[in-house]
Amino acid sequence: MHGTPWRRVTALVCLSLLFGVLHPAAARTVAPDGPLEVPLTSGSGGRTMLVEEITATWCPSCAEIDPELVRVADSHGSRIALLALHPSDGEDAFQPPAAQHRIDRINAFRDEAIRSTPTFVVEGGSAREGYEAWADVQRDILSTETQRTDVSRLSFTVEPDGERLRATVSNLSLRAVNDTQLTFMIIEHGKPVGDNAVNPGEPTRDRVVVGLAECSLSNHTITTAIGLVNATPSQHCESGFSVTFNATKHWSVVLVHEHALVDGSASSAQSLGAVELAYRPISTPTNDDLSGWVLLVCALVGAFALRRKV
Repeated sequence: MHGTPWRRVTALVCLSLLFGVLHPAAARTVAPDGPLEVPLTSGSGGRTMLVEEITATWCPSCAEIDPELVRVADSHGSRIALLALHPSDGEDAFQPPAAQHRIDRINAFRDEAIRSTPTFVVEGGSAREGYEAWADVQRDILSTETQRTDVSRLSFTVEPDGERLRATVSNLSLRAVNDTQLTFMIIEHGKPVGDNAVNPGEPTRDRVVVGLAECSLSNHTITTAIGLVNATPSQHCESGFSVTFNATKHWSVVLVHEHALVDGSASSAQSLGAVELAYRPISTPTNDDLSGWVLLVCALVGAFALRRKV
């Protein structure tokens, strides 16, 4: 996909930030002060929606939008968890198997596999190709949010485990159990691309899914564990599901309650609930500062568009 003029990038950020100002939400994001030394809790949540982006380090459009998406994600607060899925295509610099596992899950719900980058999918719904389609993504977010009447209540704790970190579920209230699973996803922020890779953008990429574990609520077994040091259900997924992962400088953990794939299919692509805990710098200004900044940017974009038409 070819690059897009800068004004489209600015318009995307303008729309996303304005949406965030109108619908603020407090994310459980902790600004880091060195390695994690004390336990952190996600707090009780569940209404966070998954927005999964299929991207690649070699993709010029993806490289152009990636820095902007950090601000976009923060503007939405806890309303969305924006995840970057890098494919195992032989060209991407990362190719984490955990991300390919999520891509395969997304494709299991559609007739034709997604092949374009960047492509955004809100809760397993329609594939929105290119960031010029971000307005469609916003509508998908709002539509899905208004349709949700009930969600599972989820929470977990992340604590140091030597030089590693361990995430463990706690205080769950689930909408359903049969044919569903709990999924932990580990995200790395600011992941270095490397000098030898094809890279049209900055030296790092953000929101990269690097680890994943799935615990079946039907039989309390770990069905998938990728990119982790360890994953265990203890006796029950609801009370003892835990994953251990190598600590990076900045990271996020997302816990999802979702339908399990049985023989390659599931009753719904939408999650039953999700919550995220992020340990990274916060990029969003205060709401007062943000609203003024958004109005200024929107005015500049509008003036520029009008001048181009004259």
